[in-house]
Amino acid sequence: QVQLVESGGGLVQGGGSLRLSCAASGRTFSSYAMGWFRQTPGKEREFVAAISRSGGTTDYADSVKGRFTISRDNAKNTMYLQMNSLKPEDTAVYYCAAQIASWLVTKARDWEYDNWGQGTQVTVSS
Repeated sequence: QVQLVESGGGLVQGGGSLRLSCAASGRTFSSYAMGWFRQTPGKEREFVAAISRSGGTTDYADSVKGRFTISRDNAKNTMYLQMNSLKPEDTAVYYCAAQIASWLVTKARDWEYDNWGQGTQVTVSS
């Protein structure tokens, strides 16, 4: 098992930027494909971005392409989500997730992940 802790959420004006971090502990971080998801009250959890174990393969939801960048630093056991040009509709609780996978695989469905963080709130004002 791996333990995940998100940080970096907060309140930002529309058009602003935030960088989320997901710190992992426990099993070897580089064994895991990683992802970011988000959820608002009354809605299902939504895929945001995913990254392979190597960091060489990434995947994004259409709604965030060109604005968000996912990355990871395996030496620091940390994954990041750089969020630029934020919109009010990006407001949500953001969760990071981890799942053991092959080297180049990304996973875009929440049921593919067994390990989740507690979430961090992102609020974008208009």
